[in-house]
Amino acid sequence: MTLKKIFLSVAIACFVLTGCKENKVPKKEKVSLAISGMTCEIGCAKTIQAKLSKKEGVLDAKVVFKDSIATIDFDANTTSKKELIGYINGIAGGALYKATENQLK
Repeated sequence: MTLKKIFLSVAIACFVLTGCKENKVPKKEKVSLAISGMTCEIGCAKTIQAKLSKKEGVLDAKVVFKDSIATIDFDANTTSKKELIGYINGIAGGALYKATENQLK
């Protein structure tokens, strides 16, 4: 009976220690990217925005077709400006879009 209690205690301790993840506070940053290659609002801008919104580390993404600008709030602990630019450049097989950093006003 004592051996069962020890084994159960060790199993619970292992479960708790491996199940707990470190909760990092997001390091929020913002980037504005110019995107060339967009030809329409629905097919291009909305698709890029939807894909960015699902990317790990992206907190918020807005793509404005008429300005050819993406404004992205992201967690710098998880992703980077360079990674976001590469991600956009890779959408649609990498043949359509080219993202470059803008200066935020």
